[in-house]
Amino acid sequence: MTLDANRPDLVLGVVGTGAMGRGIAQIAALGGVRVLLHDAREGAAQEAHDFVCKMVDRLVEKGRLDQAGATAAKDRLAIVSGTGDLAPAHVVIEAIVERLDAKQALFRELESIVAPDAILATNTSSLSVTAIAAGCERPERVAGFHFFNPVPLMKLVEVATAIRTAEWAADALVALARRMGHTPVVCTDSPGFIVNHAGRGFGTEALRLLGEAVCETIDIDRVMREAAGFRMGPFELLDLTGLDVSHHVMESIYEQYYQEPRFRPSYITRQRVAAGLFGRKVGTGFYPYQDGRPQQPPEQPVPQVNGLPIWVSPSDEEAGRSLRAVLEQAGVLLDDGGEPDPDSVCLVTPLGQDATSAALDQGLDPSRTLAVDTLFGLERRRTLMSTPVTSVEARNIAHAALGRDGTPVTVIRDSAGFIAQRIVATIVNIGCDIAQQRIATPQDIETAVKLGLGYPHGPLGFGDALGPRRILRILENMQAYYGDPRYRPSPWLKRRAMLGVPLTTGEN
Repeated sequence: MTLDANRPDLVLGVVGTGAMGRGIAQIAALGGVRVLLHDAREGAAQEAHDFVCKMVDRLVEKGRLDQAGATAAKDRLAIVSGTGDLAPAHVVIEAIVERLDAKQALFRELESIVAPDAILATNTSSLSVTAIAAGCERPERVAGFHFFNPVPLMKLVEVATAIRTAEWAADALVALARRMGHTPVVCTDSPGFIVNHAGRGFGTEALRLLGEAVCETIDIDRVMREAAGFRMGPFELLDLTGLDVSHHVMESIYEQYYQEPRFRPSYITRQRVAAGLFGRKVGTGFYPYQDGRPQQPPEQPVPQVNGLPIWVSPSDEEAGRSLRAVLEQAGVLLDDGGEPDPDSVCLVTPLGQDATSAALDQGLDPSRTLAVDTLFGLERRRTLMSTPVTSVEARNIAHAALGRDGTPVTVIRDSAGFIAQRIVATIVNIGCDIAQQRIATPQDIETAVKLGLGYPHGPLGFGDALGPRRILRILENMQAYYGDPRYRPSPWLKRRAMLGVPLTTGEN
């Protein structure tokens, strides 16, 4: 059995005409598909129809669509009063309330109405597609078709195959997504699909840093934006999406994976949800907002001190060389000895270690030793980490040396793995395990994360850019330090790091 999603007379039924339903209707109509709009709430389908027409007219005003194309798209929209009027539909997409019983009841009803080869697709983001399909007589034609809000702008759609979804149904949805101008990625039915699954590391590891009092929210956001290259920091993102929504997703995926440690939520978000600190939409979250803009504290000033010599550890030759070059160019007085002089401030460059462990492992005095993160380079922002006994004088001298050329410096307390190392290694590791479980292909994982989350790289590409062996070393050192299975490396990462091949390399 097959369905040609590119047939000129294709009819799409959309049940549930809220923000997601009307967005799907808009891109379908613009893609040349006839759309039947239905909503159980009286007047809702008409509101959606009018809204889509307005959006299409705006495209004309902006010069993105000619008048003839707009008229044709609007003519493809029709309102139907009952589910029985959806009989001509070749595909029906539901975007109703996120309740399993409601979706199962709707699909059972639709089965008796549409043709035997019609596809029933769910836009669910949190429920099991397999469970939804289980209530149908023909579960092989049921699949997930998960769009992102706002649908016209977020050009990604996840095609989620349930246990009994037929290949022809998934193929038809892939073709339909492309017809509607979107990029499809295919995944097996699993909690979070690809995007919400892969996105677990960014916020949860940032919350662990906050929970350990390693630094403040603004420190984490600045490092992840400026050093690691993300568009937004994790706490800026949580404020934007709304903590009432984000915390629920954290808890849901954690529970659906039977308390998988990699996805462990934080009590911090539960407390803040209870306090109503949802973020930008209520005017306060991790940051206060004024006129919709976050009010963030100023940069920590660079100490004005007379510097003692700086000794850079040669333990990691490449990292030490890059750090020395930066300091030399800034005119910082360096200690060139094989061992540090008694008065020198010592800088180490660990991966996945805290400053204390690195100092002790290298036989250095922790009271005058600090660590510098070189994983993402030293051009945009530098992270400096002290031990619990580092003297204020040594910390200020190191801070002044690193900030001498005007590059901003974030000073944090001791942490195995700094800020960016911890968060990015967690992201890479989760992405590797998605590949290991065959939830999706490496290529689709990369595409989904870049389009759905806006990361500078997909998780596997991030690992390849930084080096799989480095990521593995960070995770192994963090796991050894914390004793937490959260940081256990994925087999996908371990094997490729040992073999020296890219993480984007699949298996035969």
